Amino acid sequence: MNELEKIRTELIDGEEDAILGYVDEALQEQVDPAVILEQGLLAGMNDIADKWAAGEAFIPEVLIGARIMNAAMERLEPLMVSEDRKEESPRVVFGTVQGDLHDIGKNLCILLLRSQGIPVLDLGVDVTPEAFVEAVKRHHPEYLCMSSLLTTTMDGFARTLEALRKAGLRDTVKVAVGGAPVTPEFAASIGADLYTADAVELSRVLG
Repeated sequence: MNELEKIRTELIDGEEDAILGYVDEALQEQVDPAVILEQGLLAGMNDIADKWAAGEAFIPEVLIGARIMNAAMERLEPLMVSEDRKEESPRVVFGTVQGDLHDIGKNLCILLLRSQGIPVLDLGVDVTPEAFVEAVKRHHPEYLCMSSLLTTTMDGFARTLEALRKAGLRDTVKVAVGGAPVTPEFAASIGADLYTADAVELSRVLG
């Protein structure tokens, strides 16, 4: 079993020192940091999410896995983020919708986009429709990406789209939505331009 497989299979055990050790070993073996993230850490978190959905894992495992992933990202991000910018790379504004304070998914998306040289403005969490509109007005991005983890905050997507329409900006930007409770059907129902299931898919679509 190589380091990537160990990261993926052992992430659910919550042994932070062991996982970070595998990350360091993979880096020493010249494994691409993006591969470590995608095939090791992201794959492991997806496995944990699947087990949680099946009732085979619980919130503590999810939270511990996310904590370890954040610690690993601190090591990987400086190696992944390129200072070079693609000539035709999309400009992206990203934020978690109003009322939602979760940022793990958003941060992963931003990390992967920046690793491809795509400039991203991170508005953070609990972003109001007005703040999204102001960012679009000021920065003229090609994409506005919004995320949510809570079903109770999903109305923030529609309210932001409506705010963009009222400001006359809806046709100037492509709106992408995602997060655990979001589905392709929901995205279509509110008039979003794009839905992606996870950070890897988003980075591939925008890259």
